[in-house]
Amino acid sequence: MRLMPTALLVFLLPTAALAASTTIADLPAGHFKLDPKHASLIASVRHLGVSNYVLRFDKLAADFTYDPAHPEATKLQATVDTTSLDVGADYSRKFADEFLEATQFPQATFVATSMTPGADGRKGIMTGDLTLMGVTKPVTFNVAFVAVGHGLPFGTIAGFSATTVIHRSDFGSRYVLNFVGDDVTLNIEGEFDRQ
Repeated sequence: MRLMPTALLVFLLPTAALAASTTIADLPAGHFKLDPKHASLIASVRHLGVSNYVLRFDKLAADFTYDPAHPEATKLQATVDTTSLDVGADYSRKFADEFLEATQFPQATFVATSMTPGADGRKGIMTGDLTLMGVTKPVTFNVAFVAVGHGLPFGTIAGFSATTVIHRSDFGSRYVLNFVGDDVTLNIEGEFDRQ
């Protein structure tokens, strides 16, 4: 009998997944908070001019408030723990200090200042202020709505992707700039829970 609720949940999950909609009109108004267990911030940078070196940040948070009648008024803010830099090796923390001065600046923040929905409503442009290493610069992301799902057991959840390219030197990161590129591509995948 104890296995019955688990078995029922496993049976219902595929059905719930099928209820997801890729239509932006199905995204309800409300306040949404990032589920950090279902989110990623991946960065890539040119290494020695010959390959793209990939890294990630393991700790991030974000939330946004959305009104379908006024998507351009969407408010979003995000934080990244720069000490959570993960390069897949035991020198990750050393790199966080060398490239991002993470001990002195343990948090990067982004606050959206404008949203411009695309013609189809599923894609758009998000501009805001990125603060990294104590320096604040405007950054523009290409954003795409992935899907929204409703119903048990998770409530309303929505997925988004965002990408941009920043110049690390703009924020004061010049460590081994002659070996590791200045252009850093950021790719973000986020799943948000409606509060």
